[in-house]
Amino acid sequence: MTSAAIYGCLGHRLTEDEKAFFAEVRPWGFILFRRNIGTPEQVRALTDELRASIGDPDAPVLIDQEGGRVQRMGPPHWPKYPPGAAYLKATNELAQARELTRLGARLMAHDLREVGVTVDLLPVLDVPVPGAHDIIGDRAYGVDPETVAVLGRAAAEGLLAGGVLPCIKHMPGHGRAFADTHKDLPTVHADLDTLDAWDFAPFKALSDMPIGMTAHIVFTAIDRKHPATQSKKAIRLIRERLGFGGLLLSDDLVMNALSGSLTQRAHKALKAGCDLVVHWNGDMDEMRQVAEGVGPLKGGARRRAEAALARIVRTPEPLDPVAGHDRFFKAMGGRMDVAKGPDVGEAQA
Repeated sequence: MTSAAIYGCLGHRLTEDEKAFFAEVRPWGFILFRRNIGTPEQVRALTDELRASIGDPDAPVLIDQEGGRVQRMGPPHWPKYPPGAAYLKATNELAQARELTRLGARLMAHDLREVGVTVDLLPVLDVPVPGAHDIIGDRAYGVDPETVAVLGRAAAEGLLAGGVLPCIKHMPGHGRAFADTHKDLPTVHADLDTLDAWDFAPFKALSDMPIGMTAHIVFTAIDRKHPATQSKKAIRLIRERLGFGGLLLSDDLVMNALSGSLTQRAHKALKAGCDLVVHWNGDMDEMRQVAEGVGPLKGGARRRAEAALARIVRTPEPLDPVAGHDRFFKAMGGRMDVAKGPDVGEAQA
């Protein structure tokens, strides 16, 4: 039976231990990082191997391919895409930025689909506030909820048109965090009305998306004790106030924002209402700990997983990738340099 987890692997090919572990625990899907990326042929062989390990040719394979600081597939085999903030800067006009954002995501979907990746952890719908930690920074599409919602939807539409599922993140909002969740547990003290008008707005606008990811952040207006990933109150708010009915993933369990053993972290996230937990680094001992806290994917979670996969377009929208890339990079005006900020690197984004 499929388990409610997504795992990574260590290298360019699966080890025998990894094959045996995946066959035993049968995760819903897998996630790739930079350490797994070589040539297009190698990545395609790896995604085939991952699916073969659990006997499911349609098992989802995920990746963080945003552009900018968070791009697992890049030169020399794939283009260097810009961060979210670059689109509006390149055009200074929201309608034009929307077209460029959709085109950029459509091109990324083409790259991903060719190597067997079917879920992109994009778009980032967080709205940064002045003084917040730069872990989001230029990954955000704008500095106001309306811009983020418009360009976030454009990115999601581009991915969907290319046969790749988008994942909105980080619910219910990461823009007020004054710490990096990879290292610490941030606490947000804003009141519920303020959060609703600003942080929640883009997520409500894209509540129809198939997949979402939680934030490891404590919102005192929602739950003073638990980060959203492990909070029943926060998950209820995501479902009811934000109106999100899709498949809900935890952010990476290894992040230092969470405490306790990995078994406890996984169990708490699922008990709170996450549908699936994500473990990224491929460490076998850690994956076995996670597996102890994970049960089968069943009930509403299983139905949401099936509904998400049903959104994959089997025949992508027509695209001339050469002409598309030429048009995209010309329109961006050479603005391919990544804005300054912390490199998210080999950690769940």
